[in-house]
Amino acid sequence: MKPTWLFDLDNTLHDAGAHVFGELNRSMAAFVQRELKLEAQEASRLQRHYYQRYGATLLGLVRHHGVKAAHFLHETHRLPHLEQQVSTHRHDVEALRRLPGRKLVLTNAPRDYALRVLRLLRIEHLFDAVLSIEDMAMFGQLRPKPDARMLRRLAVKLRVHPSQCILVEDTLVHQKSARRVGMQTVWMQRYARRGTHSGPTVARWSMRPAYVDRVVRSLRPLCRRV
Repeated sequence: MKPTWLFDLDNTLHDAGAHVFGELNRSMAAFVQRELKLEAQEASRLQRHYYQRYGATLLGLVRHHGVKAAHFLHETHRLPHLEQQVSTHRHDVEALRRLPGRKLVLTNAPRDYALRVLRLLRIEHLFDAVLSIEDMAMFGQLRPKPDARMLRRLAVKLRVHPSQCILVEDTLVHQKSARRVGMQTVWMQRYARRGTHSGPTVARWSMRPAYVDRVVRSLRPLCRRV
């Protein structure tokens, strides 16, 4: 059977680390400072703390401060300069066209942002669906990647066994959860940077963790896999 591909968006399909992540971090810090009425330094500290504890700043703000998720996502992802900040590689686009199976974007970013990026990259039509953070709610709570329960439920909704799903990601902790539920994993390193939140957490950059099936620096090798 043809596989179901789950592609992360930022730093997997485009180089978000070059510009977008920096702008997003500043936007989130400004939001925390404004909404919680904190000094800039304390707002940045709290932002980092919630990211490290929950995997997303948003989850900490919702849980501890009653922030509305939709309000946070809208305010922090305006990104007025996004049109000048995103690009992809021609060979990756061609690989996506050739890749057999169902292809979906699975991103912790909000839907409006994800669709905006895909349209700017001119690859929106290559995917069967876009699953954003708004689609990752369970029991009234957001459960974005790396939540294993959400990944199991996703496979059920897609009507496939987890072993038929292949997660293509730059973030190792997400791949670790995917492997726990039986999914296959591909570590995309083209845009990864040492010391970033999405970078590797292994001793050496060249090491492949046991829960990663394959390491690639472009999408073209995936076409030779199936």
